Amino acid sequence: MLLKMVLKHKKESSFNMSNNTSCSCPVLLISAPASGQGKTTFTAALARYHRNQGRSVRVFKTGPDFLDPMILEYASGHPVYQLDLWMVGEAACKTLLYEAAKEADLILIEGVMGLFDGSPSSADLAQTFGIPVLALIDAGAMAQTFGAIAHGLSNYKTELPFAGVIANRVASKGHADMLAESVSSETTFYGSFMRDENITFPDRHLGLFQADEISDLDSKLNQAAELIEKTRLKNLPDKVEFKQSSPTEITPSLKGIKIGIAKDEAFSFIYPANIDTLKKSGAEITYFSPLNDTSLPEVDSLWLPGGYPELHLQTLQNNSMMRNAIKQHYHNNKPILAECGGMLYLLNSLTDKEGNKAEMTGIIQGDGVMQQKLAGLGMQEVELNANKITAHTFHHSSMTTVLSPVTHGIRQRGGSLGEPVFKMNKLTASYLHLYFASSPAAITEIFKA
Repeated sequence: MLLKMVLKHKKESSFNMSNNTSCSCPVLLISAPASGQGKTTFTAALARYHRNQGRSVRVFKTGPDFLDPMILEYASGHPVYQLDLWMVGEAACKTLLYEAAKEADLILIEGVMGLFDGSPSSADLAQTFGIPVLALIDAGAMAQTFGAIAHGLSNYKTELPFAGVIANRVASKGHADMLAESVSSETTFYGSFMRDENITFPDRHLGLFQADEISDLDSKLNQAAELIEKTRLKNLPDKVEFKQSSPTEITPSLKGIKIGIAKDEAFSFIYPANIDTLKKSGAEITYFSPLNDTSLPEVDSLWLPGGYPELHLQTLQNNSMMRNAIKQHYHNNKPILAECGGMLYLLNSLTDKEGNKAEMTGIIQGDGVMQQKLAGLGMQEVELNANKITAHTFHHSSMTTVLSPVTHGIRQRGGSLGEPVFKMNKLTASYLHLYFASSPAAITEIFKA
């Protein structure tokens, strides 16, 4: 408790001395040469380690992701927001970082894919805000080549603030020594994160299991945090100054509107920024479970976000009272936004990868079938109600429907037509996961009764 009070006093003193024009905070962006290197496990371990020391840790995730942030939120004890120069926007990223720096003792940002992958990339984000990059390299199947990869990452863009590298999935002390010796003196080596199957998070077709599905998650995180003690990262990184920034004002156009949001093991892909946008727009939020509840709360509008309906086919089918309640909501001409898994739930049927087929709500005439491979991926922008809003798509299913789309998303890369958007009365449905904060006006038009 004393440590927390001291840290809080230091943070307040630092902020007040800046006359509210800027605020500094220790920060690291954790990236890697590619996906699958262990960024989420490592970032979660680092967050849990410093949280266990009594520090307030804020974690962000680069790019569109719902599953990694669930783990990171559990590790840090705070909601995890997205930072992406395109989907979120530079101004909004600046605001999020500034607001976090005012209160946190440490900011961690988990990158997306490899350090230089995408446009904009994790490296672009780091360079824009002067955030030092720590590259996590999976060394499980290499020795001295580790040094070559470290050299390449640290020198590919000379203007990039590069903190150093750390080895992941290291087999032994001898292995760790070889890795350390291979790193040039120009690059800081932060140590080795040893291989430990006990801290591995389970995954499936869309990524990691959801945090609530991992029964021993707390134990895994604490074991992983203990490994941080053996690296140079037990000390706080350098501070970065973030300029004062104020959030964009949102008109309370949804004042008096009650929105019911599906939220359970089947529907959980929800950005914290989306909830913030709805609340700042004046909406009253309530949650319900299509898996467990038999009736809807008294609401004006519904949001059915993405998730894993394919893993709960029989439960969704058997809950006929909920399916009928949602159909009645639709027939009462009340607004519904259905995204990805939420849209699949509104079809006539959904079939999983094993061929198991279940009846869904039947509002949208069509059928969904899970695929063995990824069927849609990438950032898109879509014009809804004369307002452009950013979004992304990431799904392993396909659908057939008699409906004709009213518009399509436009892919960020290449500008070609992306996901179709369907409208029926006051229902808006698509594979797109919308980032509400990029256009509160578009969201208002969707949800207002």
